[in-house]
Amino acid sequence: MSTKEEDVFTSDTTPLPKEQRHPVKWYRSSMFAILLLGCCNLAAPGIWGAMNSLGAGGSQSPQTINAANALTFCLMVVSCYFSSVLVRYIGVKGALVFGTMGYAPYAAGLYTNNRFGITWLVILGAALCGISAGVFWAVEAAIAIAYPEPWNRGKALGFWLTFRVMGQIIGGAVNLGLNSDRNEAGKVSYAVYLVFIAIQAAGALVALLLSKPEYVQRQDGKKVQLSIVESPWYEIKATAKAFVNPQFLLIVLWIGQAVFSEAVYFTYLALWFSVRARALGSFLGGIVAIIIGNLTGWWLDYNKASLKVRARYTFWFIVVTQGAWWLWATVLATRYRKTLPTYDWTDVEFGSGFGVYIFLTFGFQINYLFLYFVVAQIAKNQGDVIRYAALLRGTESAWQAVSYGLTSLTVFAQVGGIYMNFALWAIAIVPAWLVIRRFGNDDGQWDQESGGSNESPAALAEETFASTKAP
Repeated sequence: MSTKEEDVFTSDTTPLPKEQRHPVKWYRSSMFAILLLGCCNLAAPGIWGAMNSLGAGGSQSPQTINAANALTFCLMVVSCYFSSVLVRYIGVKGALVFGTMGYAPYAAGLYTNNRFGITWLVILGAALCGISAGVFWAVEAAIAIAYPEPWNRGKALGFWLTFRVMGQIIGGAVNLGLNSDRNEAGKVSYAVYLVFIAIQAAGALVALLLSKPEYVQRQDGKKVQLSIVESPWYEIKATAKAFVNPQFLLIVLWIGQAVFSEAVYFTYLALWFSVRARALGSFLGGIVAIIIGNLTGWWLDYNKASLKVRARYTFWFIVVTQGAWWLWATVLATRYRKTLPTYDWTDVEFGSGFGVYIFLTFGFQINYLFLYFVVAQIAKNQGDVIRYAALLRGTESAWQAVSYGLTSLTVFAQVGGIYMNFALWAIAIVPAWLVIRRFGNDDGQWDQESGGSNESPAALAEETFASTKAP
């Protein structure tokens, strides 16, 4: 996707004096657009996360649901890659509407599986979700970053991501209310899915209210121009070339250790905890994710610390804490495979087992945000930002497809997934460090070695963060 840079993006985040700001209609304002985007996030991926945070989509057995989720992420790899082609023909708003439409069939599949034991709609719903979700993922970041004024961009990102996690919190709260008396193993009440289907079906209607880029009114008076200007074939080739860049290849394992965990800790929750404990996990996990997500975003934008300090401190914080969580989870899962417990919050040993789930949720969120920070640094120009963002999400989907596929097998569901994620964490550290340690070097050494721009990573960070657009 391309823009007229002089009309849209600037690295100057100094707010205009109020007397110099242009009057805007509230329903055309950038922040109203972000509110709508947030509601779409809540309705679509937010509620999807709510269902899966119940453990295996709220099912009694995680195998079928994990297999369906593996299909979803496989298709997302493809739809992410080709999303720029779709955007070329139906535009940003059309792509957002399309991206929300596949989520409700997935929830309907979980409903019929839960109530009637039907599995075919789970698979069909997962396929439709995968096709649409890849497009949604590709277009949402462009709207969140391209629409707001420069001085509102950071607040808009935090607002947008908070809505996504709010879906999990709302879903967890609904389920907790409906299942608070169920202290045994099993599947959640099918009534939960009726609420989820209604919310997800409303997502496409909310997306229809979004202003097209050319109609957005910004207080700085500048227009938002988001459009595909190159041919689809050109974009496909350029994205493939970006993937084989050594800088991106070095972080592929790091992406894997970050997102492989989602299926692992959701399955962990489904296997070893009661229905109401799973609902509590969904609720509390969302709250923890909001807190750590906003704190991480604030730290990564903290201009009083150098880029080198922010990058290295965050990286090593993730390395140390993730290692601790996986060691903890490995010990517990090995024990649980022998004892086959079903823990409820009234049990003495509930805290140690439940705590590792919360901390793994914590780790997923901080990893997720840090990955966007990383790809912003390795991009050499504004076009690369688009391609690397699409590649990041496509690579995430590929790893998650593998993760959900493996955890559909009993032995991987119980212990294998945790063991493999622990190993991924260990082998990903060195390759990722080879990239991270270059961030903030003023001599531009990394760029010269990799054949890219001589501009420093710090300057590139300002440029890329100010210019990210959807493919």
